[in-house]
Amino acid sequence: MLPRKPPGRGSALLVIGIVALAFNLRAAITSLPPIFPELAVSLRLSSAALAVLASVPVFCFGVFCVVAAPLSRRFGDERVLQGALVLLVAGLLLRGVLPGLMLLPGTALAAAAIALMNVLLPSLVKRRAPDRAGLLIGIYLLGLSAGSILSSLIAVPVFRASGGSVRLALGLWALPAAAAAVTWLPQIRYRTLPPGPAPEPPDAGLAAPPGVVSVDTRSQPAGAGRLRVYRHALTWQVTAFFGLQSLTYYAALSWLPTMFRDRGASAVHAGTLLALMNFGGAITALLIPVLAHRAPNQRTLIAGTVTASAAGLAGVWFAPLGESVGWILVLGLGQGASLSLAIYFTMARAPDPAAAASLSAFAQGTGYLVATVGPLTVGFLHTATGSWTIPIAMLLAITGCQLAAGWQAARARTLPRSQPAAAPAPIP
Repeated sequence: MLPRKPPGRGSALLVIGIVALAFNLRAAITSLPPIFPELAVSLRLSSAALAVLASVPVFCFGVFCVVAAPLSRRFGDERVLQGALVLLVAGLLLRGVLPGLMLLPGTALAAAAIALMNVLLPSLVKRRAPDRAGLLIGIYLLGLSAGSILSSLIAVPVFRASGGSVRLALGLWALPAAAAAVTWLPQIRYRTLPPGPAPEPPDAGLAAPPGVVSVDTRSQPAGAGRLRVYRHALTWQVTAFFGLQSLTYYAALSWLPTMFRDRGASAVHAGTLLALMNFGGAITALLIPVLAHRAPNQRTLIAGTVTASAAGLAGVWFAPLGESVGWILVLGLGQGASLSLAIYFTMARAPDPAAAASLSAFAQGTGYLVATVGPLTVGFLHTATGSWTIPIAMLLAITGCQLAAGWQAARARTLPRSQPAAAPAPIP
């Protein structure tokens, strides 16, 4: 059965829900680095504790995204996303009410919820609106960037305006998460069903119940085996690119505000520079998926995005502080484009929505675990050397590896379709 498109009003509500949900995918994370020094003083956190705090979200992204696909098969994408939003609100409230005790557990719970949304939202877009996937992914990334920009921009002003209230600075972000949970409620009447290997039911010729969005399984023989994505080199190339771009992004996100403050920038200016980096990412987030969808392959885009990321990283440390605005914008353009391409690859390199969900879960699960090393290593190298030169040099070397992986992932290839499972031998 072909995907049932929602009516016009339902389609508008879907777009609004995607934007509201995407806004919360990074706000809970990007609101922390601008106030790391203030958190260290107020909560008596050591440099090692800050490094762990910076890496916990990325680690949780990798660990908890593996349960997204099983939950989706059982409950449907829309309902799992609704539950994830409720968990996100709970985690943010916990760390806001009891920051001394629940800062790490609350952040971990919020990150676990975000992990589910990271995996399921792109696959839901491909299933619900395959003909507009590139545009909707761009809108989704634009909403994500808006949350990143606003949270990093106002984190320090909110902390100071509240008289140094850690509870308010941390708990504030439960409000947009709660608003997104309300906005997403109209979607739970739908149940996007992933294509599965189950045999065709007796009533397969009947229309799907109202609100159920299914995909055409007639091209998939009964008993088709599930594609083992990890057996294919293309999967590892997509995963390597995803992981390395995430490593450089989260390392920069976590430590650039502290680095700028060490160079003499004020706390507000450092937060503004981080917001500008995310603004650069917002520009390319809307543009790159559309360009990637039209291109025969994405190698030219890969070369440009990785070059911009490397140039921006070098500029924010080695160039004079007065030129930081330009270099941080270049860095943001490159990182936003890299994230867009990484997410695009998880859809475009898959032959069908089921494979896309599996590829996305594998790339994000493995990639985010690799990315966990970034914030930790940068923090420890800075503590050990007392300088940012070695950490920045390490990140520049990693962008070279990112280029190599992206060059392979950008080829116009897809994973093979799953093969039918062998039929059982007849009983004599």
